[in-house]
Amino acid sequence: MSQTIEPQARENALARVFMLARHGTTLRTELIAGLTTFLTMVYIVFVNPEILGQAGMDKGAVFTATCIAAAASTLVMGLYANYPVALAPGMGLNAFFAFTVVLTQHYTWQQALAGVFCSGAIFLLISVLPIREAIVNAIPKSLKLAISAGIGLFLGIIALSETKIVVAAPATLVTLGDLAAGPAALCLLGFILIAALNARRVVGATLIGMPDGDGPRHSARPCDIHRHRGA
Repeated sequence: MSQTIEPQARENALARVFMLARHGTTLRTELIAGLTTFLTMVYIVFVNPEILGQAGMDKGAVFTATCIAAAASTLVMGLYANYPVALAPGMGLNAFFAFTVVLTQHYTWQQALAGVFCSGAIFLLISVLPIREAIVNAIPKSLKLAISAGIGLFLGIIALSETKIVVAAPATLVTLGDLAAGPAALCLLGFILIAALNARRVVGATLIGMPDGDGPRHSARPCDIHRHRGA
């Protein structure tokens, strides 16, 4: 009897701490949504080391730092702010760090990292002052949406390059690859499966349709180329 009551007591305690009833959700919904969010964003622990490795940083160290930063910031967001958002290092900025600041402008990665530290200190100062809200309100909504779209396009071109759906071309920078090749065909098949399952409103359609290929991996180079409540 006590073994049955104990899990229920823990569930009730979690529901009270995170105010699940007030938000119109349940513990089961949040667990599924959290797992879905994790599986959706976990790619960054592999992509981030690949990109920053191009700048000369140790990939193992970047992998560890990415995991620690994502775990710590997400725990703070969930346990302190009580907000269902997972945080991780931003995609796009890491490419700017590696390809523009280090490889194009020829700063060392240590110098670039010092710049990142200074910018972080400035952002922290801005966040505790009313300046932050004024800056956020000054950014047009269209630009805010464009930032999300731009990150999506950036990730999309990496995926298209990795699967050889697009390949490098001297005249147009990118051109259509061989769609009959294994990686390209597998990617297109997965996309069709995802679209079909989403059309039929199958839960977890995107995750189901993600093929796990064992083909060769290629470094993403510029020339080669989350709220989860109720999910």
